[in-house]
Amino acid sequence: MFRFIHSSDLHLGKRFGNFEGDLPSRLREARHTVITRLAAHAREQNATTVLLAGDTFDTETPAAQVRRQAFAEMAHDPAIRWVMLPGNHDSLQASQLWTTLRAEAPENVLLAVEPQPIELASGVVLFPAPCTTRRPGRDLTEWMDGQATPDGTLRIGLAHGAIRSFSEEGAASEVIAPDRARRARLDYLALGDWHGMVSVDPRTHYCGTPEPDRFKHEAPGTALLVTIPGPSMLPKIQALPTATFAWRSLDLHLLEGDTPEVALHSLLPALRERRNSLIRLVASGHIRLAARTELFAAVDRAVPDFAFLELDQDGLVTECELEDLDQIDRGGALREAANALLAESTDERRPLSEREIARAALMRLYSYTQAITP
Repeated sequence: MFRFIHSSDLHLGKRFGNFEGDLPSRLREARHTVITRLAAHAREQNATTVLLAGDTFDTETPAAQVRRQAFAEMAHDPAIRWVMLPGNHDSLQASQLWTTLRAEAPENVLLAVEPQPIELASGVVLFPAPCTTRRPGRDLTEWMDGQATPDGTLRIGLAHGAIRSFSEEGAASEVIAPDRARRARLDYLALGDWHGMVSVDPRTHYCGTPEPDRFKHEAPGTALLVTIPGPSMLPKIQALPTATFAWRSLDLHLLEGDTPEVALHSLLPALRERRNSLIRLVASGHIRLAARTELFAAVDRAVPDFAFLELDQDGLVTECELEDLDQIDRGGALREAANALLAESTDERRPLSEREIARAALMRLYSYTQAITP
């Protein structure tokens, strides 16, 4: 029996430049904290090996403090061995990086930089497929097929890349053979690259990133505890929680007559969970001007509770009646402006972008007049 932790895509040092304030630094620190959590899981589960299936670092030039502090954390418990595979973000093409890592790596960190067997334990052999470049353009796991081992040896593959197209465009991008585990007689194939947990077959798994970095994957960050009971036996897989932050897209569907603030708060997580939550609200449906203004105000009030909260309102249609315009003004320049904006926002002869601008301007005018109404 052999037991280990399968993780990948730590992306240490990721900048998160699309966010403001202290959030980027908090997100970077959370990625470093993953190392501590993986080590804790290894101790609790009696797993002495952690396999990192590529993209440990986010770039080919991680800052010295990112490298050194990561290795310091890994070295904290010398009983745990870390196996680090080059991925597409930190490929072998970055020769200076891997030269530096060789010099800095503690004794319990093994750099899997050659496609050659590594003995992890008596009767347990690892077959790594390090990424040679960012886009190798060939199946780097193919060499595993011809590697002979004594009968009864547990065979584990370690690779980084796609086995099928995960893109929304559906373009073919097969690189790693989907049946590589069968071809190479692997008891387990540990894959990295895809940031969501995916079971390709009983012996082939993507563990997903331990700390999510986008809204694309709804599942929380995990690592996999893998237990191989014996030769030719199916591995037992258990997902282990690793993430500090939760990234979630929430669908907020509204209809006329709904109370936006009530509907909003029915979706949001508990108050204490919000500090570590990044939320994208995807609004849809049909509401009146007053309700839309109420929705914006409710979101603005909730923003400080969250690490990040944004409203996607592209799918939300604002129904506007004459009585709504009456609340802006019943006559004069303001009413004339409101009438013109309403006409422009519903004129299908105009480009969609112009209609959206007119709709946004009408909303702004409405909110301003309501704010100054006694």
